[in-house]
Amino acid sequence: MITLHYILLGVLQGVFEWIPISSEGVVALASKFLLTDINAVNLALFLHLGTLLAALIYFRKDWKRIITFKDKELLRFLLITTIISLIVSFPLYLFVKNMALGSGLLLITGVGLLFTAFFQKKKFQLKTNNSALLVGILQGFSVIPGLSRSGATIFGLSLSKKDPEEILKISYLMSVPVGICSSAYLFLTEPELVFSGWIALISSFVVGLLFLYLLFAVIKRINFFKFALFFSIICLIGGVIGFLI
Repeated sequence: MITLHYILLGVLQGVFEWIPISSEGVVALASKFLLTDINAVNLALFLHLGTLLAALIYFRKDWKRIITFKDKELLRFLLITTIISLIVSFPLYLFVKNMALGSGLLLITGVGLLFTAFFQKKKFQLKTNNSALLVGILQGFSVIPGLSRSGATIFGLSLSKKDPEEILKISYLMSVPVGICSSAYLFLTEPELVFSGWIALISSFVVGLLFLYLLFAVIKRINFFKFALFFSIICLIGGVIGFLI
């Protein structure tokens, strides 16, 4: 039964990592019911390693261009956002690692996605350097359970001159460097997670990779304004329900 619970948590991570609903919040909340003897936030962060590997494989051509310095602009953008994210997220993590999922943060994510839809309609533009700084800060704050990493970075990237598919791609590429750092930290501080959660890693990797293929097939066929608006409504409803219960 415990193995099944870990598989389920990996599936949740594999799906929610890529959509603007906090995967960390969802996994942390679910693990509190399924695995009561483990730190929920640490497990949620640990499972990012599975989706990190999925992002490495799915975007392997982009990563090859980045590490061979053929796309220096994107490399610079990722370096800035990663450094800023780590500066912001580490002290926050120490503060919130025992914190429960916040309904108010779901509402914040929902409002942010509403603005994402608005900025895409208005073609609002932010300079690249300012965009990297802002998106790095937003990604850093997403260590708080309930605040979606993809939702926050999609919002920040929507303020720059990028098309919807590029926004999603960069948002997902950004998850890899910070994911490597958080995984390394957890390996050193809680090595037991490797032995107890390996099956969850496998399921998060497999489901995460499959969901990436599905998501990019869908995003090419739908209006990005409707995409952002749909998940905004989901987050707002979830936040309101959380307050009511």
